[in-house]
Amino acid sequence: MFRRPESGLSKIAGRLAGLTLWAGPFAGLLQLLLLGVLIFSLSRAGLVLWQWERVAATGIPLRIMVQGVRADLIMLGYLIAVPMLLAPFLAHRKTLGLWKGFNVVWGTFALIFIVFMEVSTPQFIMQYDVRPNRLFIEYLSYPQEVMSTLWNGFRIALLLGVAATVLLGTGIYKLLKAASVEIRAIGSVKLLLLWPVLVLLVALQIRSTLAHRPANPALFALTGDAMVNSLIINSPWSVLDAWAAMSHEANSSEIYGKYPREKVFEVVKSAPWLRDQQFTSAELPTLHKQTPAVQRARPLNLVIVLEESLGATFVKSLGGLPVTPELEKLKSEGWWFEQLYATGTRSVRGIEAVVAGYPPTPARSVVKLSLSQQNFYTLAAGLGRQGYHTEFVYGGEAHFDNMRGFFTGNGFQKVVDRQDMPNPKFVGSWGASDEDLFDKSLERLKTLHDSGKPFFSLIFSSSNHEPFQFPDGRIELHDAEKQTVNNAVKYADYALGRFIAEAKKQAYWKDTVFLIVADHDNRVYGDSLVPIKKFHIPGLILGADIQPKSIPTIASQVDLGPTLLSLMGIASEHPMIGRDLARDSQTPGRALIQFDNYFAWLEGSSATILRPNQTPLLGHYEAATGVLTTGGAPSAEQVDKAMSHVVLPSILYREQRYKLPPVAR
Repeated sequence: MFRRPESGLSKIAGRLAGLTLWAGPFAGLLQLLLLGVLIFSLSRAGLVLWQWERVAATGIPLRIMVQGVRADLIMLGYLIAVPMLLAPFLAHRKTLGLWKGFNVVWGTFALIFIVFMEVSTPQFIMQYDVRPNRLFIEYLSYPQEVMSTLWNGFRIALLLGVAATVLLGTGIYKLLKAASVEIRAIGSVKLLLLWPVLVLLVALQIRSTLAHRPANPALFALTGDAMVNSLIINSPWSVLDAWAAMSHEANSSEIYGKYPREKVFEVVKSAPWLRDQQFTSAELPTLHKQTPAVQRARPLNLVIVLEESLGATFVKSLGGLPVTPELEKLKSEGWWFEQLYATGTRSVRGIEAVVAGYPPTPARSVVKLSLSQQNFYTLAAGLGRQGYHTEFVYGGEAHFDNMRGFFTGNGFQKVVDRQDMPNPKFVGSWGASDEDLFDKSLERLKTLHDSGKPFFSLIFSSSNHEPFQFPDGRIELHDAEKQTVNNAVKYADYALGRFIAEAKKQAYWKDTVFLIVADHDNRVYGDSLVPIKKFHIPGLILGADIQPKSIPTIASQVDLGPTLLSLMGIASEHPMIGRDLARDSQTPGRALIQFDNYFAWLEGSSATILRPNQTPLLGHYEAATGVLTTGGAPSAEQVDKAMSHVVLPSILYREQRYKLPPVAR
């Protein structure tokens, strides 16, 4: 005999009710708890099987599953807490119908949230190598761009995810409604006596420990692989914890522990390239005068080409794929960085480092934070005071990631974006193609040169961005399927080579320094706490009278600003703490790397890794293989360097001390 689907659901609902009816009016909360644990555990099991090679390498797969249940109970404790607090007002015989209805609706939304976040997890891990975190929240601010990317690059995954969420959500609602039918009330006196005990149990469930501090995500960092650690907790908790942290971003670096304020400035200023500088303001602790290594009668112009997602992964001479032939040709014409490292994994992090010389923190980039939207130092702000025209050129919508707001508030006099490109050759999800971007840039550079004023132009590419859309017939594809990252990189490289070839023909070439640098790699992943190899990026300075040479020392994106000013012949006063490689490009350097909530201070082959609410960890990094091994404790000196450089930007932001002094009148 044919059985309707509902009968199967009713059978499950009956079993669920049978397991929970003993809990009386609290049966609905117990049902939410049991279903939540089941969904989380099935999701985690699937993720563990998917990533089995890396999970098995830790040697603790069973412990990962068990501790995962503990983390799930914490999250479910938060979800149960709200109805639990309402129980004394609603869980009586006269209001039992209202109480049961509230539990069904609340439980449905809570479980749909869990399902949605867990369904979203695999795609996020594929991109960022961790569960959804603060980046998940940040991207929600740009629904148009995100939806366009998802629709064009992940359409099947999007449709399947939405369908799964809707179907499971509908099933969950019907299941909870059916299971709530037999829930019975208890006497009001008994309810009020039982309620404080249950509240205490839920509080202990959320706290998950009798130790001095309650459990937090750092407690579940059991392995040396950040991705595997993220599997132990669940995605709702990961995102909500990030959201809570974002509300305290001014003090974000305090997750690594307290550190004396006076020591921060002492250690930072003791760097070899800063200790002999003239610091000029007690109010602005990093403000100092920089004398250029190259003296010029007329300072040079500056063009920075910030390449989207162009990691060393795609540069053959840096150990990557052969998909940047144009860049490979150009590297012999200027200063080529052999060990340049990005500070983070987002474009705005690259922007703050390259354009503002600002070190990274666990917080969002200052491009998006409220206190840095005006009167915050950038190269544009400094050069603007020296009579430069400054502008930003982008093929997409400049409001994305708050770039327009940050740039116009901090020294950029003009913003050119998609709306200023009336007839582009090709438009993808992220705007006009890189060819259109560079054609517009060439037009703008000629106009600026003809005006007779010195200029600074920041050009930000976008074709190498998921879903990897670019025009046909431009390149010989590296991969058979067109819309892949390798093909997009090769197209972006083609457009870049075309731009530089045309710029060389122009009168401004001999008067202009060009920097080509990546904001970050395409995907940052690896079986270590900080996948340092994926922060390795290409960098090239050429143009004017720049003589070819390779820079072998470790360098950071924050070093580029001071170096450019020095090559341009600019005598300046600024707060950047980076190194002027025009003065010294041979002695050992260092890199500052922020990966999720981990901060790494890389100096030679030694890495000091700061972890939230845990002691610092020593690492050894082999640049040739890209392998980071961890174990033991770093020296006090290395910890001081790491802590000082991660606490410094938090202080400078919070107290608004990263700026230029007022113009004397």
